Amino acid sequence: MRGPALNPAVRGQVRHSVKERSPDFSLSTSERMPRILVTGANGQIGSELVEVLRERHSPSHVVRLDLKPPPAPNGQSPKAPFEVADVRNRDALADVIARHEVGTVYHLASLLSATGEQHPDRAWDVNMTGLKHVLDLACEHDLQVFWPSSIAVFGPSTPREDTPQQTILDPATMYGVTKRSGELLCQYYHRRYGLDVRSLRYPGLVSHKTAPGGGTTDYAVDMLARAAAGEDYTCFLEPGARLPMMYMPDAIQGTLALMDANADALSVRDSYNVGALSFSPAELAAAIRAHVPAFTSTYDPDERQRIAEKWPSSVHDEAARADWGWAPAYDLAAMTEDMLSHLRTETRESEDVGA
Repeated sequence: MRGPALNPAVRGQVRHSVKERSPDFSLSTSERMPRILVTGANGQIGSELVEVLRERHSPSHVVRLDLKPPPAPNGQSPKAPFEVADVRNRDALADVIARHEVGTVYHLASLLSATGEQHPDRAWDVNMTGLKHVLDLACEHDLQVFWPSSIAVFGPSTPREDTPQQTILDPATMYGVTKRSGELLCQYYHRRYGLDVRSLRYPGLVSHKTAPGGGTTDYAVDMLARAAAGEDYTCFLEPGARLPMMYMPDAIQGTLALMDANADALSVRDSYNVGALSFSPAELAAAIRAHVPAFTSTYDPDERQRIAEKWPSSVHDEAARADWGWAPAYDLAAMTEDMLSHLRTETRESEDVGA
């Protein structure tokens, strides 16, 4: 899927560094299709998005990119290409885009909230420099771009309940600052250059496939994993810290639905609010006890509690529902049951391998 052609006069204002290449008519039609590049492909979202995209388009048409190779079964091969590169290296990104004839970029590489507070300079560098390179290269090559924002763009002055699409945005973390800055940058590139760049404000994401990566909402995955293993859990947030959350299958479905939508239907060009679940650690623990009656969660809040206090407890997402049909499938009970089922299966398989 390609973005709209950019005005040649406008495109000329963005520097060109890669020569146009003639199509190779010795290849089949499917082999000549523009490829999809996923940066941050080893992360929580990227690893699962790549799987779905490769099911849709074939393994050879989805290029993974990250700082380190993935585990051997998913590594580099002609049918499942992987590139080791730093998104802050513009030349490396340009080479990958040109060499693989990329048409769409899912730019997921970033440092998350808690990690960003520990390393704010690095968070700004990774999150903003990488995005700027992707947007510039997208203008040069007429690419479509997806970039994830976050509820971290909201802050202490934002309405906490049913947070509107258009509201006060005063992020209180470096991660949130980079996400709001990125939203504005994406909107600017759309208005100034006609670039088809799309974005979602992800809430906390819950997945059984990938380990947490330094986010404030990662407690949910940790709690579920401990419960599936028959262990108790000490949570780093207070029991009543209610936050917007989403199960990964809904996040992937929503991302693809947005990217499939007609560009003319999109009324939001900074980033869409998307709601799904809203629960606290105590509510999740109660949902777990429906399946694991002996499970116990205690609470020992750390610095991440201060981050959570500045975020909304729920978001209003009518624009996403009206513009491109956003409709999450999982509630708290369904997510909890599915997560525990998968985690228990994975634990048994791991034990069988180690036996």
